[in-house]
Amino acid sequence: MKAIVLAAGEGTRIRPLSESRPKPMLPVGDRPLAAHAVDAAVDAGADEIVLVVGYESETVREYFGAERRGVPVSYAVQTEQAGTAHAVDSARDHIDGPFAVLNGDNLYDPAAIDRLFAECPAVCAATVASPSNYGVLSTTDGTVTDIVEKPDDPPTTLANAGAYAFPAEAREWLEVPQSDRGEREITDVLARLVERYAVTPVTLERWLDVGRPWELLDANEWKLGELERRLDGDVSDAAHLEGRVVVEDGATVRPGVVIEGPVLIREGATVGPNASVRGATLIGADVSIGTGADVKNSVLSRGTSVGKLSSVAESVLGRNVDIGAGTNVATRRRDDAEVEVTVKGERRSTGRRTFGVVAGDEVRTGVDATLTPGLKLDTGVTTEPGETVERDR
Repeated sequence: MKAIVLAAGEGTRIRPLSESRPKPMLPVGDRPLAAHAVDAAVDAGADEIVLVVGYESETVREYFGAERRGVPVSYAVQTEQAGTAHAVDSARDHIDGPFAVLNGDNLYDPAAIDRLFAECPAVCAATVASPSNYGVLSTTDGTVTDIVEKPDDPPTTLANAGAYAFPAEAREWLEVPQSDRGEREITDVLARLVERYAVTPVTLERWLDVGRPWELLDANEWKLGELERRLDGDVSDAAHLEGRVVVEDGATVRPGVVIEGPVLIREGATVGPNASVRGATLIGADVSIGTGADVKNSVLSRGTSVGKLSSVAESVLGRNVDIGAGTNVATRRRDDAEVEVTVKGERRSTGRRTFGVVAGDEVRTGVDATLTPGLKLDTGVTTEPGETVERDR
């Protein structure tokens, strides 16, 4: 079975992190987000991976190349963002039999993807607390009987999780009409499938749709929690490491450093001396964490620098960010309410009582700056020394 992985979107809700790379290529653990879906498909027995690309497509092509763990990789181009069915239709020329469709910005329980392939035709589903935000599935005797998109009165709590296994015939159903949202929806293809076949709902033990900045923290918390301790880099005998910690070959942990996993320190990164790293934290390749700095439950992308005596927590930092010495990232509101972040011009709750900042690539903070909870700093923004930044820039 071929697996079509959708990786063409920009990810406007996760800006500024997606301003120079597609959302599916943001880091989750030791690989980009989309690579988790690709690897799940490979493990499930896919004989070819077809990546649907669009925005910043070269980033995807450069990472995946012509094969993934011995499985051929090919590419289809979605020329416009016209919906999920349109994205799959972009790969029509690659479809010559049963095919699976996975979202490149979702994390799936790998065991469920195995079953999805085996049960074709099938759809992955997850029980959710707020089903009206999703396509909702109805089932009878282990078969899907209906799907309703974002209903006001959901008939069940079973959400469509955006992973499908279609018979070859479904290739001819991809040219569905536009929905009320002006897009060609893969759920319309699924509805036709339900009319003609017994479609198996495959329940996911765990699933995450990564759409907003704080969900990148959720994704890393999940995948870093699966780490197996491995210390291949240069780790000082005077450093203290606890729990699930991986120090890759070429990374350096200096004297006096305290690390409490799960933490992944990638090649070329340097930590310390006398720094601390705690919680589910990804320290990307070539990151530098200065003397006495404190980093907690954060994602630090490639080339970022955290200056000495700085404190960064519950934050997502893009590439080549420079956090000036003594910078403090605050994570809790004075009223102890859930921290909000601006998403597409509107303030949205993160569902977290502690959340720091989202910084795009090349952001620079002045020494001794203070950054308030829920702050977003666009690509290339600079703050002044000693400044307290309370509004997005």
